[in-house]
Amino acid sequence: MAVTIASTAFVLAVPDAEASARWWIDELGFELALAIESWRFVRRGACEIRLGSCPNAPAAAAIGDHSYFAYIVVDDVETLVRQIGPSVERLFALTDRPWGFREIGLRTPDGHRFMLAQPIS
Repeated sequence: MAVTIASTAFVLAVPDAEASARWWIDELGFELALAIESWRFVRRGACEIRLGSCPNAPAAAAIGDHSYFAYIVVDDVETLVRQIGPSVERLFALTDRPWGFREIGLRTPDGHRFMLAQPIS
């Protein structure tokens, strides 16, 4: 019997969960789903980011290429890119890839990198 994955959440260690949550909300249109102790959960649609305050954890930049944590597929990547805030660091412009996705790489202020993508019709 096949098991269906019902949802996906990404867990990130960040220096300040409150500040990180504010960035996701202000710059990428997420909403605060939960604030409890040193945790902030933000959500946009089916994507949830769980941010835990870990001020002594190694910085994402210290793990190099492994600082990519998510490949987020959306239904209209061009519109989303136009909506994101100006302080969002773009690693490269929207690019059509040979594997059938139009994608852009982004970096959070905490140094975590992720992709936004849309299948190419």
